[in-house]
Amino acid sequence: MNKVRASAAEAVADIPDGASLAVGGFGLSGVPETLIRALHEQGASGLRVVSNNCGVDDRGLGILLAAGRITRVTGSYVGENKEFARQYLSGELEVELVPQGTLAERLRAGGAGIPAFYTPAGVGTQVARGGLPWRHAPDGSVAAASPPKETRDFAGRPHVLEHGITTDFALVRAWRGDRHGNLRFRRAAANFNPLAAMAGRVTVAEVEELVEPGELRPDDIHLPGVFVQRVVELTAAQAADKQIEKRTVRS
Repeated sequence: MNKVRASAAEAVADIPDGASLAVGGFGLSGVPETLIRALHEQGASGLRVVSNNCGVDDRGLGILLAAGRITRVTGSYVGENKEFARQYLSGELEVELVPQGTLAERLRAGGAGIPAFYTPAGVGTQVARGGLPWRHAPDGSVAAASPPKETRDFAGRPHVLEHGITTDFALVRAWRGDRHGNLRFRRAAANFNPLAAMAGRVTVAEVEELVEPGELRPDDIHLPGVFVQRVVELTAAQAADKQIEKRTVRS
């Protein structure tokens, strides 16, 4: 039951080339920075990532992207990263854009063992009709496009069939966690982290504070340890390393 690993490097050591990864975070909030950096040092390439966004140019998944380690991204937001745009438009990166709520539900469904579901999101758009450019050719033409999706009426309203997502691994960040893998997330970091953790067959969680089993009250646990296979305790410096993507203040 003790799922704690000695280091982030040990926790990601067996992630192979070509693995699929669900990664928590939204912008720069709740991003498993330490695990991502350890994976960058480990050297795995050809990664297929499922995450709300792909970090920024020098933080989060942007580190793996800049190193050419990511070949495919399934996400809902691709702004704030010039290298992402360059790779996508030049044909180096395949991108599947998904409505944000649909992406969240696809991860949750995959983790809950639900293979597919219907949603009204995307009806009447290219999300349903197909034709969204997944990958470009070097000359700028569309080399691969999204296929059309099945639609069906429920109570007189059309819905689109979406498939649940499961991945080989998941990398997430939690505020507190115990040795059994039970996790609690703090504020905005409770964004895609619980959902990404559910979707991974092997989920690795970096935690800002490691506590003993029983210290987390059952009512305070946001994700039960059954979804988590490995836990990494962050140092004080790693836990404090949190950047704000866009700082705004009143005049």
